[in-house]
Formats: sequence, structure tokens, C-alpha cells
Amino acid sequence: MAFGIFNTGSAIGAIAAPPLMALIVQAHGWRWVFFITGAVGFAWAVIWLRFYQPPGKSRFVSNEEREFILASQVSASGTSSQTSVRISWFDLFTYRQVLGLMGAKFLTDSAWYFFIFWLPKYLGDVRHLNIKEIGYFAWIPFAFAGLGSLSGGWLSSYLIRRNVSLDRARKIALGSSALLLPASLFIVASPLSLAIVFFSLAMFAHQFWSANVQTLPADIFPSRVVGSVEGLLGSAGSFGGMLFGLLVGRWIEVYGYGPAFFIAGVLHPIGFLLILAAVRRIEPVRILGSQSSPLQHQ
Repeated sequence: MAFGIFNTGSAIGAIAAPPLMALIVQAHGWRWVFFITGAVGFAWAVIWLRFYQPPGKSRFVSNEEREFILASQVSASGTSSQTSVRISWFDLFTYRQVLGLMGAKFLTDSAWYFFIFWLPKYLGDVRHLNIKEIGYFAWIPFAFAGLGSLSGGWLSSYLIRRNVSLDRARKIALGSSALLLPASLFIVASPLSLAIVFFSLAMFAHQFWSANVQTLPADIFPSRVVGSVEGLLGSAGSFGGMLFGLLVGRWIEVYGYGPAFFIAGVLHPIGFLLILAAVRRIEPVRILGSQSSPLQHQ
């Protein structure tokens, strides 16, 4: 649920961006879009450095909260002795859970980047909307993306509170969202109003998925390697988006948008099957260290 809440921030920004960017372009030209967004980024960096601190040092965390966090970290590690085991960054690649999650992120982030980057161009090229009209419509799918992030985080947490196992709760949430992504297959053949609906449903489903799939490293690995695992997942997703972007440009030029939306619609179901096959059971794993091969013990 916590991940779903803060992940909604990206959707809020994306909701505000299309109409604001359209106004800036019309008033001052496209260059000012980069000047203003870049300045906002620097301002946010100052705020982040000023207020963000680890729980052990943060003045915003009470002693009770701090003790709860520390106890949870020890519990997630299995035993406190786990903290003394060293593992190199490259050893993480020997865990099938890491490889499975990287593969799933590679596939599903490809679809996500396609949706968010090609939505304005699709509305302009195929639906013949001008920049003002694009700004009028483009925020709607991002609003649903924010709802998806909240809903996905809420569902799996709710199931766990109802005594559903962690493994089953996460898989129910991931499977449900993966089944919604094929809605993008209907975008091309639909009138504009329904195309926006299907766009919104696809982006709702992805953020529903994202709130859960990006929580899995914390479910599976000790806190001291969660950042490294998350970094590997993020890089895999970015490489997927890069390669898919290169390919989809050629496909659209030759075949139109239909095949691109079809492929984007089936990547999440494939990613879910990959998690089922590679990760198998969602539960904490024991870090074995550099001297052992975890794949031999699982």
C-alpha cells in the first residue's frame, strides 16, 4: 500500500503535465518546456536533500516507529546473522528470483514506455488532434494510472490483512492486472472516446501491476540488497523500453499502430507467466554469500 501511495505521485505529475505543457508551448515555445521542467527538478533535489534521511537518523520518525522498522528488517532477513553474510553485486545474477523479475520488468516496462511516450503522437498522427486537444485528452489515462497504483497497492495489502498468504496475495494482484492489459488491442479499431477508455484501462492495469511487482524485491530479499535488486529491475525495464522503442518506430512506419498495440497488450501476461516460472513462490530467500551458488540450493 505504501508503494502504491508514493508511486501515485508520478501519475499526479503526468496528469498536470499535458495541459501545462500545451499552455507553455503555445505561450512561449517548446524550449521553455525543458527550461521549466529542468528548474523544477533542481528545486525538488534541494527539497529531497533537505528532508530525506534514513529512518535511524530521521527527526520525523518516532522511537516506536524506528524500533518497529529495525525489528522488521531482522525478521525479513530470517536471522540477525544474515546481516554478516557478504554478497557481491554480480552474485545477485545467480538468483533465479532476480533473473525472473528482471525479465518481467524488461517486458512490461516496454509496454509502459510505449503507452506514455506514444500516446501524444498517436493522438496527433491517427486521431488528428492538435496540441491543445492532445493536452485536453492526454491527462485522462494518467489519472487512471494513479488510481491503478493505489488500487494495486491496496488490494494485495488488503488480502494479506484477510490472512491470505503473501505469495497468493501478490500473485492475485499481478494476475488480475496482467489480464486487463489486452484492452490495448481495441484502441486502434475504436472511436476516439473509446480509444481513450482503453488507453486508460491499460495504464490503470500497468500501475496496478507496478505497485506490486516493484514491492517483490522487498518481499523476497533482505533490506541490505533490496536497493541493488531494485536497481537491476529498473535498468532491465529501461533497456526494454529502449529496445521496444527502436522496434516499434519501424513497425509503425511499415504496418501502422495495430501490431504495436497488440504486442504491448500481451507483454504483461507473458511477464506474469515468467514470474510464475522463475520466481515460483514469493517468500523471503536466504542469502548464501559469494562462496555458494544459490541456484544449486533452490
